[in-house]
Formats: sequence, structure tokens, C-alpha cells
Amino acid sequence: MLALRPNCECCDKDLPPESLDAMICTFECTFCVDCATDVLAGTCPNCGGELVRRPVRPAAALKRHPASTERVLKAEGCKPQSTLTA
Repeated sequence: MLALRPNCECCDKDLPPESLDAMICTFECTFCVDCATDVLAGTCPNCGGELVRRPVRPAAALKRHPASTERVLKAEGCKPQSTLTA
């Protein structure tokens, strides 16, 4: 089950469970759509995987399976994808 992390790892923008602006990779690294597209060019800086829109969990399901409250933030921020090395 997806953790539905509450924030962007780059800029710390709040991303509530119902947000359509949350992007994730297969490891659930979470970024806002602005950082994912403008800074990271659609690629996760942690694993190199594709960033896609995170699905929205229905409100009724959130009662039984709540979203994570653990915030993850890259202390060094995110570097533009063009400056990352493989």
C-alpha cells in the first residue's frame, strides 16, 4: 500500500493525500509536480526512475488506511537533472 508521503522531498511543499500535484517513483520518493518537471525533468534523483502522478486514495479508504505523516526532505535540496551524474 502506498505511504502517501505528505511533502515534496525537494522543496517541502505540502502534498495532502488528495493532491493531484504529487509525483512518485517506484520507491515512493515523493515530489511536487513543479520540482518533478522543472528541476528533475521527470526522473527521480534518488533511484533514477520515472516520476509519475501519485494516485489519490478515496476518502473512505483513508479512514482505514491513513496517509503517512513522516516528512522526508533532502537536506541538500534537489539539483537540476542535467547536473546529476550516473
